[in-house]
Amino acid sequence: MTILLVEDDDVIAEFVSGGLQEASYAVERARDGEEGLRLALQRDFDAAVVDVMLPRRDGLSLVEELRRRGR
Repeated sequence: MTILLVEDDDVIAEFVSGGLQEASYAVERARDGEEGLRLALQRDFDAAVVDVMLPRRDGLSLVEELRRRGR
């Protein structure tokens, strides 16, 4: 399974990503909401872990946009 992690804080991203990888998940990270949207539209992920307060696009509007597009 591949998980999209959208998190701008490097320390938090490393912690979450490390835990997911230890649980045998592949993780791809985006550092802001726009990058997260671009990645989510380019390929299929099994799940996404999205921070709410992100630069360039907040996490809630990112999830709303993905749902609007049927992702």
